[in-house]
Amino acid sequence: MAAAPGTAPNQDATPPLPFDPEEEMTLDALAGAVEGCVRCQLGHGRTNIVFGVGNPKADLLFVGEAPGRDEDAQGIPFVGRAGQMLTRMIENVIKIPRSEVYICNILKCRPPGNRNPEPGEIACCEPYLHKQIDILRPRIIVALGKFAAQWLLATQTPIGKLRGKFGRYRGIPTLATYHPAYLLRSPGQKRIVMDDLLRIKAILEGETEPPVEIYS
Repeated sequence: MAAAPGTAPNQDATPPLPFDPEEEMTLDALAGAVEGCVRCQLGHGRTNIVFGVGNPKADLLFVGEAPGRDEDAQGIPFVGRAGQMLTRMIENVIKIPRSEVYICNILKCRPPGNRNPEPGEIACCEPYLHKQIDILRPRIIVALGKFAAQWLLATQTPIGKLRGKFGRYRGIPTLATYHPAYLLRSPGQKRIVMDDLLRIKAILEGETEPPVEIYS
């Protein structure tokens, strides 16, 4: 639609979503739809879009903040040292192969210098996460690290107090825990994250139900 007389066209309008949010589709189809995304400025500077990886029928979904350098280079989430730590967390504690869970980030492109995502970038990218969740229908989400946990659980509670608590994101029980990168810097915290993951394991095995301690 043409701009009204006397006004300039809106050069900053966000491009539309490259898919219909109401459409039934697979994760592969969604990945193909978002491959060329430039809805925000991050799309112009990435090497690869980092969509997500794992079992399309996974019961367990891990969500981080945004890709880092290694992820941007390879197009796969959690492939650097933090990714190796995450793999050990999944396979040694929950006792399932990494390939059987699904792993993604709130943002699909790397922010410059690994800075925190900006609200406008999340507004452009979060519909992709919503659709991934709609397709996956996981039983449990694990929010990795301060930013992902605070955003998904709609709270400013410090991660030290938020860790180990369940809320809901899009109606799905969501557990906040520390980011694997933090565990590389603070190995003394591995024990309490192990406890978080053992709770996840018990839920997946039907031994207990997730308590909802944070409402969002």
